[in-house]
Amino acid sequence: MKLVLILVESRLLREYLSLKLEESGIEVSIANTPMESISKMRNLAPDLIILDYHLDHKVLMELLKQKKADINTANTPVIILAQKLEQKQLLELIPFDVKKVFNKPIKIDSLFATLTEILEFPFKVDESPGIVEVHVNEEVVFIEIAKGLNRDKLELLGFKISELIELYKIHLPRIIMMISDIKPGIQDLLNMQKLFNTILHVSKTKPENIRILTREEFIRQFIYGNAEYKGIKVVSDLQLAMDDLMIHAKGDEQDDEERAEFIEEKILHADTWEEQEENLTLKFETEEREISLELFRKSVQNLRVAIIDDDFIIQELIRRTFENTNATIFTYSDGDEFLASIDTTEYDLAFLDLVMPKVDGFGVLKELQARDIKYPVIVLSTVSQRETMIKAIQMGVKSYLVKPLRPKDIFTKSLEILKANF
Repeated sequence: MKLVLILVESRLLREYLSLKLEESGIEVSIANTPMESISKMRNLAPDLIILDYHLDHKVLMELLKQKKADINTANTPVIILAQKLEQKQLLELIPFDVKKVFNKPIKIDSLFATLTEILEFPFKVDESPGIVEVHVNEEVVFIEIAKGLNRDKLELLGFKISELIELYKIHLPRIIMMISDIKPGIQDLLNMQKLFNTILHVSKTKPENIRILTREEFIRQFIYGNAEYKGIKVVSDLQLAMDDLMIHAKGDEQDDEERAEFIEEKILHADTWEEQEENLTLKFETEEREISLELFRKSVQNLRVAIIDDDFIIQELIRRTFENTNATIFTYSDGDEFLASIDTTEYDLAFLDLVMPKVDGFGVLKELQARDIKYPVIVLSTVSQRETMIKAIQMGVKSYLVKPLRPKDIFTKSLEILKANF
């Protein structure tokens, strides 16, 4: 039996890789630390090692040197998963039998094609068309399903939702699922059931918190014809879906207030705590962790970030958020200034205001689309620009931030994009 050793930072990515490999009869060993990885390399002699470049650079290079020095692992192939590597970093990996470097978010079909080649094992991959994307805006999880219902991508969807819910620490997710360019029929019933069951199971949200945006009558009948999906609403207008969810969220907030009053009155102020203790156990699993600056620094190393906004205060706020990192910041006060730079400067991330005096954000988006430039763009808007924001989403914008901005919001949104595993 083939054996794969995995040392990957993300728990969810470890779980996904383990699941897919073990389903195919490949044995998997997980290392939680570099030292454990070195020990397992020596004792298990794996057929393949999958490493995360997000490890401390010195630690990673020492691990690879240890691998090369051991006669049992010197020729063991390695796959590296990374956010972004410079040419110099790629060159230093050559002596260690690194077969492939995959940039995150990982293209799973390409990864398993490489695994098939290295392990000489025919992994089954669903090659049918399908686009699955997930983003979080205003604590609403936006899921885009297009072109088809690819089973492998639907399975990956659950891990992606979990990754974002953990990142944003969303207690009760609200979900908008946008389904387009799909003509489902009877043959798609199992995949549709898998799609909606995955979302309900992973998000742990109530069906009342889910809106399906589609014009397909087959999907509408499927949702309303299944009792297990009672509460999910199917709509044909994005503005209606967002407004409806916001109204519903206010109702949930009132429910939360009522629960808080109950806890205050019945539990915290109970006359005899000993009596309550028999029936109630309060358990704190973990303390909430704030997004660390160190994690942010690691994720934005060597990146080139553009800020396109005519408001100097916004420019300065975002610039200062990236202070003390190795990111290079470029600021532009209008869309035309930014567009004049794109032939000579390549960016990894752009913050784009929609309302500017000369060339506005929509003009910039159209020009980027015309030139097939696809680096991530985070659109900036205000609450009063809701219709403008809807228009941007309809143009293909995936991520936005609502002003006034907070450094923590900028941190989290940047990490969502730059540190995505899937």
